[in-house]
Amino acid sequence: MSKNFLLSFTTIFIFAVSGCMDSAKKTISNNPSPLVRDSNSVKSPAKPPAIISKPYEIAEPNGVLTLRQVIALTLLNNPELKAFSFETRAAEARELQAGLWPNPTLDIEVENVGGTGGQSGFRAAETTIGLGQLIELGNKAQKRRNVASLETELAGWDYEAKKLDVLTEASKAYVELLAMQEKGKLLAELADISEQTFRSVTQRVDAGKDSPLEKTKASIILSGVQLEHKQALQELETARKLTASFWGNEEPRFTRAEGQLETVTDIPGFNDLQQKLMQNPQLARWGKEIARDKAALELAKSKAISDVSLSVGAKRFNETDTDAFVFGISIPLPISDRNQGGRMEAAHNLSKSYQEQKAARIEIMNRFNQTFSELLVSLNKVRELRASILPGAREVFDASRTAYAEGKIDYLNVLDAQRTFFEVKMQYIEALTNYHKARADIERLTGQEIEFKANNAEVK
Repeated sequence: MSKNFLLSFTTIFIFAVSGCMDSAKKTISNNPSPLVRDSNSVKSPAKPPAIISKPYEIAEPNGVLTLRQVIALTLLNNPELKAFSFETRAAEARELQAGLWPNPTLDIEVENVGGTGGQSGFRAAETTIGLGQLIELGNKAQKRRNVASLETELAGWDYEAKKLDVLTEASKAYVELLAMQEKGKLLAELADISEQTFRSVTQRVDAGKDSPLEKTKASIILSGVQLEHKQALQELETARKLTASFWGNEEPRFTRAEGQLETVTDIPGFNDLQQKLMQNPQLARWGKEIARDKAALELAKSKAISDVSLSVGAKRFNETDTDAFVFGISIPLPISDRNQGGRMEAAHNLSKSYQEQKAARIEIMNRFNQTFSELLVSLNKVRELRASILPGAREVFDASRTAYAEGKIDYLNVLDAQRTFFEVKMQYIEALTNYHKARADIERLTGQEIEFKANNAEVK
């Protein structure tokens, strides 16, 4: 047996083992989990965002901004969602890595070299070239793949939960923006009325019908309202920037938001909404979380079975010019380490997941109960304000202005009616804002858009 034969044998063995590795690698599916596969929004791009093209890119409008555009822009460009989508890709890569075989080892050993006498030089050298391969027992590779596959699905659920969180916050920011626009309009109207009132009071003071003190009061009221209006405009600009930040813009391009803040609808029944809570990703994910921990426990149990290492090679005896095969096997003796700690840890993690599932359900239920109550309270408040309080306050305010112009009442009555009317208007805007925010939170908790039935005769 010659040296060329040894090299040929080693080369053939290496290629054979490499072929097995490639075959094993091809059997590992790199497809995303069903949740990820069915949702295009979960997948991250295969290339860095800086070098990929966006076939469905949506630009922020320069004029009117709608809620539909807010949702679309946030889905495409929100940095947090992009980061989560890459985490899903990373989980898929970990699943791929978990199914790979351990690499074989190439061992080369030369004995009886550089001695004295008959052992000098390489005359008595014994050269061994061998290959070793770790053989995993207990079906560890498959169990490792099962854990990684479930972790990939969990990453998909976590992305869905994050997406709902971000879209809900974007929707609520848009509602706040609409509310700030309405408050700005209301304060602009109040400033205009206060200015008209100031001119009217000035005329009456100049005519000697009122005390100069009334003019001073009107001037103070006008200055206070103008200051509130400026503050409202600043808050409106802040709301614009907050809304644009959801798609990564620091300076908004749109000029105003367009939406029906005053549109309210009947609320579905409590039990109907409660039944939809299990579709919340924060609850739905726990089925996969527990399955993953069960798979991790099985993997930990399999690690109690020792793996073996096989080796095969050829040995060259220079002194006799002969060759021989060598074989070996290495078996760890599970005397002290049988992965006891790992198995206990996996069992405790599984128990913890069961308790965390219960805690998550209780938390979601508590949030749902509170949010449903807030939604119902805000809807009733909107209806009450719209039906009687707001029209009544408007009527009293208009009547007081007319009576003051005719000299029938003093200026304090006008101020009181004006303050009451605009406070009610502000309460109305706040109630509408709370209604739409609570509605967004309900849809977040149920994990889907809820069909709210209109009752135009009663609420419009």
